[in-house]
Amino acid sequence: MSTAPENTTETTFADLGLPDDLLKAITNMGYEVPTPIQAEAIPALLDFHDVVGIAQTGTGKTAAFGLPLLALIDSDQRHVQALVLAPTRELAMQSAQAISDFAAQSRDIDVVPVYGGSAYGPQIGALKRGAQVVVGTPGRVIDLIDKGALDLSNVVMLVLDEADEMLRMGFAEDVETITASVPDDRLTALFSATMPAAIEKIAQTHLKDPLKIAVSEESSTVDTIHQTYAVVPYKHKIGALSRVLATRAQHQSAQESDAAIVFVRTRLDVEEIALELNSRGFKAAGISGDVAQTERERMVERLKNGSLDVLVATDVAARGLDVERIGLVVNFDVPREAEAYVHRIGRTGRAGREGRSLTFFTPREHGRLRKIEKLTGTPMEEVEIPSPAAVSQFRASRILDAIGARIERGRLDLYRQLLDEVHDTTSLDIEDIAAALLAQAVGDEGPAARIAEDRRGNGKIRREEELDESGEFARAHFEGGRDNDRPLKARKQGASPRHAVGTGTRYRIEVGKKDRVKPGAIVGAITGEGGIAGADIGHIDIYPTFSLVEIHTDLRPDAMARISKAHVSGRALRIRVDEGPDGKAHSPKKTSLSRKDSRDLAKSRTDRGRGHRFGHGDDHRRDDRRGGREYGEKSSFRSGRATQPQRKSASKKLGKGRRFGR
Repeated sequence: MSTAPENTTETTFADLGLPDDLLKAITNMGYEVPTPIQAEAIPALLDFHDVVGIAQTGTGKTAAFGLPLLALIDSDQRHVQALVLAPTRELAMQSAQAISDFAAQSRDIDVVPVYGGSAYGPQIGALKRGAQVVVGTPGRVIDLIDKGALDLSNVVMLVLDEADEMLRMGFAEDVETITASVPDDRLTALFSATMPAAIEKIAQTHLKDPLKIAVSEESSTVDTIHQTYAVVPYKHKIGALSRVLATRAQHQSAQESDAAIVFVRTRLDVEEIALELNSRGFKAAGISGDVAQTERERMVERLKNGSLDVLVATDVAARGLDVERIGLVVNFDVPREAEAYVHRIGRTGRAGREGRSLTFFTPREHGRLRKIEKLTGTPMEEVEIPSPAAVSQFRASRILDAIGARIERGRLDLYRQLLDEVHDTTSLDIEDIAAALLAQAVGDEGPAARIAEDRRGNGKIRREEELDESGEFARAHFEGGRDNDRPLKARKQGASPRHAVGTGTRYRIEVGKKDRVKPGAIVGAITGEGGIAGADIGHIDIYPTFSLVEIHTDLRPDAMARISKAHVSGRALRIRVDEGPDGKAHSPKKTSLSRKDSRDLAKSRTDRGRGHRFGHGDDHRRDDRRGGREYGEKSSFRSGRATQPQRKSASKKLGKGRRFGR
């Protein structure tokens, strides 16, 4: 494997040997100077020389292989001539779109993305119509080959994009199968952020004397990202995250419209953290492998248009995300592999903008910090998590700035008149009225945060730094050892503490326990499609075939229509107000149940009288007295979490019917 010489002079696209029509296209799209990976890879590929490109996310890899790919294709031939393999659906879609954009202004070439989670019909139809370029995930490509819908016998160029990630995700065997289906004399380009032994082996096996191009550290995306870290005990992570998100706009390079991605390790963490952030007033959603493709695409679009500010994701789910407004990446959990860190932070610092990353390390994880710094060649800066007082001060300063800006705009005569009327009517002091209006704007706790210090002793009282639902103000209090920044798994999903159970309108949705639905998915769908805050979602009861959700705000008909069409766990929600007076619990005798629901009801009768539910036995008996119905095995989510000994005791009494609390 030969190595490309370092390019010491500034190169233009005109120097790379591209056809005139492609040069005109990229000029019209605003491209001026090629990136280092483009300057080295494009001429080599145009000379039909295999290439191994070692470059991180954001270095211009798509154009590096996409432009030569288009130059080599015969637009008059209506069959597949180029195949690009990508590890995720998002990356496949984005690469396909980029190649289509290059081709749209220059030549008649059809590009089709193929990936799992979407119907076969449209993809097969595009192939039958003569698509010349296929960009897809390994699994769907093999499926289409097996169905006889994808013929690779005429492929002249094969691209393996983010090859290290494909291997990490377990696609090694699929890649072998696909490479065996393309002609031996094809051109091959392999791009990877890292060069582990497995990638070396693939290069030796499937590429012919490839030219190795490595983007220097100073040319990589990492150089545009301010990398920071903080040492945070696990039990304080969610509180720390809330305060970081609440103050992210104060960073020097941040903009008011900046979004954030929070990386976690597991799908369960995605659901729990997204739900928790919603309950604190953030416009957040979670994305993992459980989310249907249509929902994923809608979520990414919301992130782009600003209706979503925080995306909680696993490594795999976030691969290929390219959203310019992402200004902050938070590693809630340190990635297991140092290489994954590079992929994570590559979601920010794009399109020439400076990005910022923050990684939470527990006190025992300093070894991983050193490994990451060694890999990137860049030391991380240790920072302090904003205190509740700092969050409050930041919030207050923003309000004061807004007041000053409003005064400068003028036209306040009507409001002055209203203020005089309030003063004359109530005899209240003008300063008191102004203070009350500020309190209304910033929250009843006011701008001062009261932080209780750690205490040791009989009560096992810990410091508690509790943010309100917006994550922007803090108060501290002692509560017999309970810590609001305690581990997230000790804070099950539930109603916002601002609402009492049973005070909202109860809605029914047609997805339940048999669909393996999680409360986080329900909250995400309702808030995302209904345009309401997570704090307005209250008590959730999950039954075998449906769920009941308490909502503390009015849902307009158009919002209900959107929610009804949303799919969770593969089923449309079809939301409607639960039948009964004021939408509250009522007797099954007054409800017309389907045969399926009746079977659920019969099951539940065997669970009655089995004792208290996590310390809420009185609530259970009260429900029976007022004719509360039982639909079957049920998981409930509400505030008021029991202690560990209570849970163990209650679970023995309850059997299958469990109630979780927060």
